[in-house]
Amino acid sequence: MDLALTKEHDAFRDEVRTFLDDNLDEDLKRAGRLGTSVYADYDVTMRWHKILNRKGWLVPAWPVEHGGTGWDLMRQYIWASETSKAGAPSLSPMGVGMIGPALIGYGTKEQKDYYLPRIREGEDFWCQGYSEPGSGSDLASLQMKAEDKGDHFVCSGAKIWTTHANYANRIFCLVRTDGSSKPQEGITFVLMDMDQPGVTVDPLLMLTGEHIQNQIFFENVKVPKENVVGEVGKGWTVAKYLLQFERGNAYAPGLYSRLERIRAGAAEENAGTCTPLIDEPGFATKLAEAEVEIATLEFTEHRILSALAAGDPPGAESSMLKTRGTEVSQRLTEIAIEAAAFYGLPFQPQYTSPGGPVPGAPVRDGNLPPVGPERWVTAVPKYLNDRAGSIYAGSNEIQRNIMAKAVLGL
Repeated sequence: MDLALTKEHDAFRDEVRTFLDDNLDEDLKRAGRLGTSVYADYDVTMRWHKILNRKGWLVPAWPVEHGGTGWDLMRQYIWASETSKAGAPSLSPMGVGMIGPALIGYGTKEQKDYYLPRIREGEDFWCQGYSEPGSGSDLASLQMKAEDKGDHFVCSGAKIWTTHANYANRIFCLVRTDGSSKPQEGITFVLMDMDQPGVTVDPLLMLTGEHIQNQIFFENVKVPKENVVGEVGKGWTVAKYLLQFERGNAYAPGLYSRLERIRAGAAEENAGTCTPLIDEPGFATKLAEAEVEIATLEFTEHRILSALAAGDPPGAESSMLKTRGTEVSQRLTEIAIEAAAFYGLPFQPQYTSPGGPVPGAPVRDGNLPPVGPERWVTAVPKYLNDRAGSIYAGSNEIQRNIMAKAVLGL
């Protein structure tokens, strides 16, 4: 990957910055700054989704024939960096970042023609049906059963930790169609409508009080065989391909932005004391160490993204990005709590909503202004939520096993 910016790249960066200045209003930016989850709230996500789709910048990594931008690798990285710096809210990746690429790689022409435009237009909002009670990191042990009824399957079982299932109208799901062979060989990848009899969604509330995760129960749910992605019994192959994209995200741009926000806060205050926290050598060292970790992650991302630009899938090396990206993210949440000090103690979920009270604005509905600077309102909720980062999408212990076997050849 050539890291030198050409004049064309400089002009593109200016175009991106102008677009973000024109389209990111205060509500969207506050959602980007204050969201405590990995993903923004549904309403914010879809509003930003539709803005990007109108511009034609929603799915830059997709092939041009399916709505992609045709950007080179450097433009894609500039886009990721500038949106992070500007505080843009995160998009839900289940549609644009996961099932979309999986369909492009393994779907039939009919599936691509039907689902890909609906993903871009926001007509379908997807969730992921992988984990089950008792089958998380050991995904191959899943037990949700799919009985063959000729032209369709009848599915029964449960999925858990399903992000945004309370909003989704579709789910891509791993089901067991054969229990007599090796576990990985009896799994099929299917697409299911959530709005049909037999599907029940129960909320799982987070430590932060948010409703992000869900458990889904399926009772005799009909799935036409035309909704199978890939071959019956070969869903493990599709699932592994999709997980490469789930694990192969670019973490560094967002981590840099978060580090700079912590540094800016530490330069302004030290929880009521006279000396800015950033002037304390121990804390300054922690910031420097975090920056070095992000920089090393960034170079790994460049190498893997170069392979993507050449048309290769992320491969097992995407496990490195997932492992280091989530661990550095957790480290930043710890540093933020140290910087917030006692400002992190009040529980103030009402200030994380895009429509919630804005600091400096008149008090509404009897609510008081937030306790302390706005930047520290979500320090503790983000810390709590990010504990899951090293578990979801395959625990980091599993990722290290993958790297040892598939990358190092051990």
